[in-house]
Amino acid sequence: MFKKAERKIAKLRLALIGPSGAGKTYSALLIAKGLSGKIAMIDTERGSGSLYADLANYDVLQINPPFTPQKYVDAIHAAEKAGYEVLIIDSLSHAWSGPGGVLEIQDKVAKSTRNSFSAWREVTPQHNLLVDTILAAACHVIVTMRTKTAYEVVTEGGKTKVSKVGTNPVQREGMEYEFTVVMDLSIDGHVASASKDRTSLFDGAYFTPGAETGLKLMGWLNSGAAEAPDSADPQQPKQDAPDPSFWIRHMHQLFEGLRLEALLGEYFQYVQDRYKVPDINDLTKDQWNEQLTMLRQCLGSPTKKEKFVDILSQWKMAA
Repeated sequence: MFKKAERKIAKLRLALIGPSGAGKTYSALLIAKGLSGKIAMIDTERGSGSLYADLANYDVLQINPPFTPQKYVDAIHAAEKAGYEVLIIDSLSHAWSGPGGVLEIQDKVAKSTRNSFSAWREVTPQHNLLVDTILAAACHVIVTMRTKTAYEVVTEGGKTKVSKVGTNPVQREGMEYEFTVVMDLSIDGHVASASKDRTSLFDGAYFTPGAETGLKLMGWLNSGAAEAPDSADPQQPKQDAPDPSFWIRHMHQLFEGLRLEALLGEYFQYVQDRYKVPDINDLTKDQWNEQLTMLRQCLGSPTKKEKFVDILSQWKMAA
């Protein structure tokens, strides 16, 4: 049934976009500082994320090539498990165009199958899983994305000069629409403007991001209505009563990536039998995580995928 629309208290999904030198990492840390709470950073920039240790109190996880989407997903889950309130992903562009990123994976699959379209069908679920993990994260998420660099001739005060500017973000087309706010940063003065802003806090504004930007965003995020109390059994710990739709969606994506969609129904029955539950929706968070970890491993290992199919086959024969 339809019901009256109501904005809820939410977690921030912010993208900072700009060319090299625009101050994306610096701005992300200042905004995170304003949001308050424990801050974590996923650093793909070869340790540059630690250069601003005097700016804020934060922890860093450095990931190195290959920059597979799964590495990002695992790092996000690690940040959630550790209880961080704010997570900075610097930079998300590596998951797309970096060594081992989506474009490189797609290229390898296309060369192997000689079918570019089929290659995208195999790679897209991996990228979708990363996007869904960012959107579903239990913490505020700030991502930085590089833009392709271009140069233009501009005239200021009667003088002509060549200015370095950014163009489209280095990520899947339309990626910026996934975020609550998207800020474009310029090299000159590190000035930001919002190219997308669901909060309406920055409409038409040009500003230098700082801790006050985070405070402003936090005020808007917390101004929504509180979520209704959990109707689950009060004796059941909240972390053991996840929303099943979130996990099932991930399983569908992983089975699509594995090209095992036909086995999904059979797999759900196997899981129910394994954990002795009457319905797939009754799994605990730990049980979901155990199965998702196993499926992700199958996605990156043909041997593990083959073993997984054999386990399902043996279970079906014994059932």
